[in-house]
Amino acid sequence: MSDLGMREPRQNSSPTARKAMRQIGITLGVSAILATLFTAWTPASLNPGEIANQLARLFEADSSLPDNTALQLPTPAGDEPLKIGIVIGHRGLNPDTQIEDPGSICEDGLTELTVNQAIGDRVVRALSAAGYQVDTFEEFDPRLFEYRAVALVSIHADSCLPINDLATGFKVASASDTVVPDRSQRLVACLIDRYARATGLYFHAGSITRDMTEYHTFREIHSQTPAAIVETGFLYLDRDFLTSSPEVAARGIADGILCYVNNEPAAIPGETLP
Repeated sequence: MSDLGMREPRQNSSPTARKAMRQIGITLGVSAILATLFTAWTPASLNPGEIANQLARLFEADSSLPDNTALQLPTPAGDEPLKIGIVIGHRGLNPDTQIEDPGSICEDGLTELTVNQAIGDRVVRALSAAGYQVDTFEEFDPRLFEYRAVALVSIHADSCLPINDLATGFKVASASDTVVPDRSQRLVACLIDRYARATGLYFHAGSITRDMTEYHTFREIHSQTPAAIVETGFLYLDRDFLTSSPEVAARGIADGILCYVNNEPAAIPGETLP
């Protein structure tokens, strides 16, 4: 008879005990990961929904986890600055026509692009001064394809037509169809709250259109990038403010983005008109 046949029978632990020990080990491992996560990362880099889904999938598995299994948690910023994208509305060539589209044009030649550029340049400077990496884009910029950032904001201005006395104020919208609705709506709330505070303009929610909620850039960027489009004011009734105080408009947008990135409180006000 072989030596193998002469060995004493091995005392096997019950399946219930092994499963309990495995779950305890998993729990301790996940606790250590989460402790490191909440200590080292900023709130803006954390998506609780993503973590919850990963944890649920982890504990649903009945078999032992392989050695290379790990939670796909958000990547911490570390020493790298958070990246923010700013689109200067109507800047650059339209790829379909190969000509420039300056947006709305007033009777005296003032263009929406002129206003967007003046405000956008100041937003970029403010965010850069705050320590963030800021990428500036044209309206139809090929770099926008699958672009990933903590947030992206496209800056525009509204019509220069004398519509009526109520055509004043600003608008902010995110995509009507997004896989990150919570983050997108928080970005919108921050922009509305801070822009209203900085400028004193009215939130003109009633005139938000499908051109805003179905804005082409929303479909081009990476699905995990929260994004918003801002109409900074109407070029007819809000012209004096937009042309004489671009730094105030820029401060409102920059503050809104910082509100989102820093996870500051904000609320969307109801539409308020004079």
